[in-house]
Amino acid sequence: MGDSFTIQISSKLVSRLADDGEKLKRKPKKPKTKTPRDTQQSQTKVQQKQISDDSEMLRGTAATGWPLQPPMFLPVSPQQSANSELDAIRSVLKESERVVEKLQKQEEDMLQEVTQRAKDLHDKEFKLPYQKPLPCLAEKNACLECYKQHVKDPLKCANVVNSFADCTRRVRQQVGSPDK
Repeated sequence: MGDSFTIQISSKLVSRLADDGEKLKRKPKKPKTKTPRDTQQSQTKVQQKQISDDSEMLRGTAATGWPLQPPMFLPVSPQQSANSELDAIRSVLKESERVVEKLQKQEEDMLQEVTQRAKDLHDKEFKLPYQKPLPCLAEKNACLECYKQHVKDPLKCANVVNSFADCTRRVRQQVGSPDK
């Protein structure tokens, strides 16, 4: 970096830059209607200009007159290049694996939360409201069992049937409905 260099600016360069500035300040001309013959001539001129610009580019100067500089590359051995590419790929791969693990953890947490909320909603929606127990349920069941046991002689269940009837009568009196 101890090398010094100099830049020489010629008067030709200054005048060329000044001319470019004046060209930019001029007002654009109003377009005139073109005839098919005019458009063909202008297309030919544009093509010739492009060809001349391309040839200047190939010779190393742009349309502005500035020489083109090739891109600067640092000398790198093929082994260093391959190793650096492998290292870059490995680091990207590790980062991708971390991101995947993080996303999987996030997915598990969200799944647990959704499952819990679904369970809560299901419990709230399908929960039966408080129901009063049926009165005389035990007497009713005893009556049914007696009839099942004594299919051929149902008169043996008379005392169980009377206790069921007494129970129903008491419940009706508590509720206030008339006894038939």
